[in-house]
Amino acid sequence: MVKKYVLVSGGVISGIGKGIIASSTGLLLKTMGLKVTSIKIDPYLNIDAGTLSPLDHGEVFVLNDGGEVDLDLGNYERYLDVTLTRANNITTGKIYRDVIERERKGDYLGKTVQVVPHITDAIQDWVERVATIPVDDTGEEPDVCIIELGGTVGDIESAPFVEAMRQFQFRVGHENFALIHVSLVPTIGSVGEQKTKPTQASIRDLRGLGLTPDLIACRCEKTGLDEGIRAKISMFCHVQPSQVLAVRDCSSVYHVPELLKDQGMVDYLWKRLNIENTVTITPALKEKGADMWKKWNQLTTNQERLHKSDAVKIALVGKYTHLQDSYASVVKALEHATLALHKKLVILWIEASDLEPESRPVNPLKYHNAWRDLCSAQGILVTGGFGVRGTEGKIAAAKWAREHKIPYLGICLGLQIAVIEFARNVCGMPEAHSVELDESTTTPVVVYMPEISKTHLGGTLRVGSKISYFQEGTEGSTIRKLYGGGSEVLERHRHRYEVNPEMVDKLHAKGLQFVGKDETGQRMEIIEMADHPYFVGVQYHPELLTRPLKPSPPFTGLILAATGGLQQHLATL
Repeated sequence: MVKKYVLVSGGVISGIGKGIIASSTGLLLKTMGLKVTSIKIDPYLNIDAGTLSPLDHGEVFVLNDGGEVDLDLGNYERYLDVTLTRANNITTGKIYRDVIERERKGDYLGKTVQVVPHITDAIQDWVERVATIPVDDTGEEPDVCIIELGGTVGDIESAPFVEAMRQFQFRVGHENFALIHVSLVPTIGSVGEQKTKPTQASIRDLRGLGLTPDLIACRCEKTGLDEGIRAKISMFCHVQPSQVLAVRDCSSVYHVPELLKDQGMVDYLWKRLNIENTVTITPALKEKGADMWKKWNQLTTNQERLHKSDAVKIALVGKYTHLQDSYASVVKALEHATLALHKKLVILWIEASDLEPESRPVNPLKYHNAWRDLCSAQGILVTGGFGVRGTEGKIAAAKWAREHKIPYLGICLGLQIAVIEFARNVCGMPEAHSVELDESTTTPVVVYMPEISKTHLGGTLRVGSKISYFQEGTEGSTIRKLYGGGSEVLERHRHRYEVNPEMVDKLHAKGLQFVGKDETGQRMEIIEMADHPYFVGVQYHPELLTRPLKPSPPFTGLILAATGGLQQHLATL
């Protein structure tokens, strides 16, 4: 079977938007009836993203198979509506580990193991292997594989991968390999002059390493690219003007696919990869793709029509809020829910530690502003996280939501926070705490899961897709109705602490309902308060399965409750 590969590389600076452009490219090809998969290459030495701090690398995205990967794989899954595996995220650590293990077993027959050819061959083999893994319900191999090369061309860390891709273009053949290079065209000075030199230098470096771009995606400000600038890039970077794409700043990343399509990206790749003559597209997939594009256009059109009167304010209480990439999937889940309900999302970012008592914060003004935002929010979302910092602030947010009947959604640690708060202030357990946050607590309502390692952090969490079962007598549960009224729900987890099973009866007796549990009935998965407009906590991470056209039920419930439409919605189910 002929396989097409599209490599997306980046130049000038990191964080330029390669992930969105790679995802948008895949989406456009899928709307044409092609089956698409994606691979993200991360040049760091870590085996995976599991032990990386959100402040250092952004969100750790979790896959069905338990893979802890780069947040860009979340973009791929959301845009393409596919299910990826941990193998779709390649790191230097994974490649070197595999090569060294093969060397220890004697697979290289005594040869000196080197970066070229052994590391580069291992990278190419990995890409070809992963490109054949089915990613949807059809069980068929993908037609196209989008490969995003993390980092910036010229980085020492990415050199083996660039060399591997240089070789790979000849391994698979010219008409099966295309390269999109994402570069920055900055605007300098008060007159707003666009500069092409950074892009020229980036392309020169790329060509010097043996790769020539087919398309240059130029990130620029809202005005786009001047025609003179486009012509200049074309001349100095050895491409036609039609191969220079202006990727201007948009009001939403969901407009990027339309922006690329309008500039002829699909037409170019169709001819460049000779798709018409080498790939068989079934009428059913072509029709499905066309329907997908129609719905995507409707999504972006509806977003543009939203007004201030449609706004809904959601307080996002976390401990990494100054790096918003730490909550990328949570933000997407909120966006998807609000768009589906024709609402305009306004996120009030609240650093949890700023909510803690006034005697503690370094800056009292932050304390005042944090509480002002919390009090003005129509809904409160307490996110996951690790460590002690900000814990009491999150507990204060949960207490405010419970006492003042403000819609609340707690995710992972957010569920545990709600349980701690309820135990302290409703059940009369003032010392209630989590052993993660206070090992010496005399009232441990959240405990370490017995099967989890206490000596190794990487790869030891309860992680991946797990089933939660709604309990008998919960047919009237709000969250159960939002999930469709079934007896179980399949969501992705990532945690090493759980609600103490020995405390459940005491908490339940005071009104905290444990509506969802795992298969053993001992692990609490979903909590709910009946005498509240919407107070839900989930041990799993529902944001990881949200899609632009299929929003996550817990987030949908939060937005509905925050805008006063929950009961009307439930009546229609």
